[in-house]
Amino acid sequence: MKNSIKPFIKIGRAFYGIGIIAFGVQQILIRDFRPEILPPFPAWAHEYILFPILTGIALIVIGIIITGLFQTKINTKKLCLYLGFYFLILIILCHLPYTLIFSPNKASHLGVWAEALKELAFCGGAFVMAGSFSLNNFSGNKMNAFELMLEKIIPLGRIFFSTTMILYGCSHFVYTAYISPLVPKWFGAPVFWTYFGGTSLIGSGIAIILKIWIQPIAFLLAIMLFLWFIFLHVPNALAHPYSNNGNEVVSAFDALLFCGTALVVASTNGTKKLNRLKA
Repeated sequence: MKNSIKPFIKIGRAFYGIGIIAFGVQQILIRDFRPEILPPFPAWAHEYILFPILTGIALIVIGIIITGLFQTKINTKKLCLYLGFYFLILIILCHLPYTLIFSPNKASHLGVWAEALKELAFCGGAFVMAGSFSLNNFSGNKMNAFELMLEKIIPLGRIFFSTTMILYGCSHFVYTAYISPLVPKWFGAPVFWTYFGGTSLIGSGIAIILKIWIQPIAFLLAIMLFLWFIFLHVPNALAHPYSNNGNEVVSAFDALLFCGTALVVASTNGTKKLNRLKA
């Protein structure tokens, strides 16, 4: 069982890590924070190019380590815990105040929460990745009190991720007129596929939170997200690589990152409780 699941965990980590790398590269290219990472609040953080560039470099390094492409002595589990905490702090201290207080748009509109929800999925993904690692392979694997506290948040990772999936699924019904044109023409029936995608996201998110057939449903979610990455996001990214600071390119890597998270959720949350796999 472990041998058959372990490759999917490695693929999921690689997809998540590649997504984090992409955000780091993008920040360096545009010399500013991506809105998914940091909203317009606080304004002073956007005034100094050094902040997004340093953060971008850090994200690239962290993403490379998470992919597992290179062997390092760095404790990857702890790194994922700190990455999840970083995203969580930005949500609490920056995204929530901006969306609820400073944003020119009403917080009652689902679309206003799009960037915060992405970061919630990034945060959830980091904790999901942390939960897929064992400390047994690492030297100096003792955890301090703060790290032990962060470890307790690991079970919330799949809930954070699934919350984004559910609300993004709802957006397929609220913003059908905007989302349906994104469906490739050769698919046909764009409204049907928009509703189908929305229903699948909502159903998958609920099932993962409630642990209902979590392994097969999370795998199916990962497959759907990967198909969206290949057939929807990659063509759009190639057609419009520079529009809106590369938003189409970033959206493609969002889908890959979400796919990786779903793969690891499926691989570490079977119908029977699995022992944590060694990294």
